[in-house]
Amino acid sequence: MALTNTKIPCLGLTPTTRSLLNPSKSVCLAPRVSFSVSSTDSLKLTTSRKVIAMAGASSRDLEMSNLTALSPLDGRYWGKVNELASSMSEFGLIYFRVLVEIKWLLKLSNIPEVTEVPSFSKEAQEYLQGIIDGFSMDDALEVKKIERVTNHDVKAVEYFLKQKCESHPEIAKVLEFFHFACTSEDINNLSHALMLREALSSVILPTMDELIKSISLMAKSFAYVPMLSHTHGQAASPTTLGKEMAIFAVRLSEERRYLSQTKIKGKFAGAVGNYNAHISAYSNIDWPHVAEEFVTSLGLTFNPYVTQIEPHDYMARLFNTISQFNNILIDFDRDIWSYISLGYFKQITKAGEIGSSTMPHKVNPIDFENSEGNLGIANAQLAFLSMKLPISRMQRDLTDSTVLRNMGVALGHSLLAFKSAIQGIGKLQVNEARLKEHLDHTWEVLAEPIQTVMRRYGVPEPYEKLKELTRGRAVDEENIRKFIKGLDLPEEAKDQLLELTPHKYVGAAAALALAVDEAVHLGH
Repeated sequence: MALTNTKIPCLGLTPTTRSLLNPSKSVCLAPRVSFSVSSTDSLKLTTSRKVIAMAGASSRDLEMSNLTALSPLDGRYWGKVNELASSMSEFGLIYFRVLVEIKWLLKLSNIPEVTEVPSFSKEAQEYLQGIIDGFSMDDALEVKKIERVTNHDVKAVEYFLKQKCESHPEIAKVLEFFHFACTSEDINNLSHALMLREALSSVILPTMDELIKSISLMAKSFAYVPMLSHTHGQAASPTTLGKEMAIFAVRLSEERRYLSQTKIKGKFAGAVGNYNAHISAYSNIDWPHVAEEFVTSLGLTFNPYVTQIEPHDYMARLFNTISQFNNILIDFDRDIWSYISLGYFKQITKAGEIGSSTMPHKVNPIDFENSEGNLGIANAQLAFLSMKLPISRMQRDLTDSTVLRNMGVALGHSLLAFKSAIQGIGKLQVNEARLKEHLDHTWEVLAEPIQTVMRRYGVPEPYEKLKELTRGRAVDEENIRKFIKGLDLPEEAKDQLLELTPHKYVGAAAALALAVDEAVHLGH
């Protein structure tokens, strides 16, 4: 029976080329995140279509840029991970900084006590929203140009926005309220949170779901396919191939659920978390309440107790959960690899592909090996992120800043591993003949049910009798049936035991496999 996985959803990102080594060529990133105002005037984060496109690049340009990339994610594997680029790249970080700065100015305009920033006209609001919606690679390059002078990335965003708005008569009057009372980390922590939020909701969680669905489909498709179990590498009580797949689907779905329930947090409390500057300027405003309103309007959870930084504990929790998901997938990859090695699975071949440069007969399980390798790299990075980020000297040191720039690398290797596993699953074909062959040669596995029934009916030393019969000896159907017939058991019990074969002794395995959809937790 062949199993072909369902198509991976597009997730809203058009497959594209990678970013240029030559920044003079035009690269356009259409707006991915916009805000819409509901009837209750709350701002909701909505993800729109994302497009990364390269204009005028030849196939040779692309091949050269792949060959010179330091990271394989940005070279060899770019086509498999570029979905993350719009949110987890430096472009994404700059974009979200721009978004947060503009939304903060709009928030100030809605605080009656801040009379210096009157409510903006509809036209002015649309102008500011247009900067977000129309943010392009040219805009990002302009921010980087300013940064070369300021040597400060967040200040460069502030200056960029002032330049963008100095020609607008209404906004030009309040330019100094861009970045008002903010420390850089007020902007950065919200930007990083929004980056993670979009990467998870748009790419990581949907791909996890696709992987879990693929394994669940295996569980249901192979629910009745009996298979010899192997505990400690030895023949053990039979199961079904589908039930073993169901275990992985359920385990992975549990971690996916924990991940989706992790609260992504943000702070907006100034230089050391006390609203010092805010209160010095407007002592009559409830700034903690304003900050909470602002952070939650972005779709984040407000953290009121902070230093200069949001402590990153939620990030540690999030990265640890992804790491555990990855760890379970390593277990899956290794089991599938082992089943392929035993011949329980064949791999569907593709015309023109070569398994070994010297052994023409080989079809290697490369997708599962690629998945396992990338999961190892991802988990090493995720472990470091989760251990390092919650630690910051006193009210803040800068070590988290450079570390946070590697979030996309850890997620990228994870994403690559998920897709490799999905691709490998699509090539699997069950070899029922090999499964039957192994079961036909392991009648000794029936020692377990026989001695258990003997216990029920009071036969003395049942375990020891079966141990003498089976351990270190060749056991076949004839030996087992002869032993059963000689037992002092009721005829009905004997008949039931005589009906057993290694193929039939699978317990509730099939039912467990068929019920897998009731046990998994996926997104809706």
